[in-house]
Amino acid sequence: MAFTGSVEDRMAIRELINTYSDAVARRDADAWIGTWTEDAAWDLMGQVVEGREAILQTWLAAMGTFDFVAFHAAPGAIEISGDMAEVRVYVSEVLVPTGGGLRRVEGAYTDTCRKDRGAWRFSRRAYKILHEDS
Repeated sequence: MAFTGSVEDRMAIRELINTYSDAVARRDADAWIGTWTEDAAWDLMGQVVEGREAILQTWLAAMGTFDFVAFHAAPGAIEISGDMAEVRVYVSEVLVPTGGGLRRVEGAYTDTCRKDRGAWRFSRRAYKILHEDS
């Protein structure tokens, strides 16, 4: 995988990744779910959640278990073919669970993005943890 496709599309996908990250940090559910297609799938280390509403409910439940979340993401690859893109994104998270403690997680997403109603959105995100400290 490499960085291929038009500069405009690659920039739009980078902005999609940044919008997602910013929405996590601000706990903005509307902005966060707006980054997904209606028929999206979210694979969380083998547990697949399908459809925007189910994805949103899963995210809300997870976010409710943390007092603080910092989420930073950087694309490792963006490969565009027409209205579809294969993307790899590396993430760093700092998580403070409700009740105390601290987790630092380094992970990676393997994504499929689709141009949907004129905007790039995630149609599938598959997440895996690469390293974690508690």
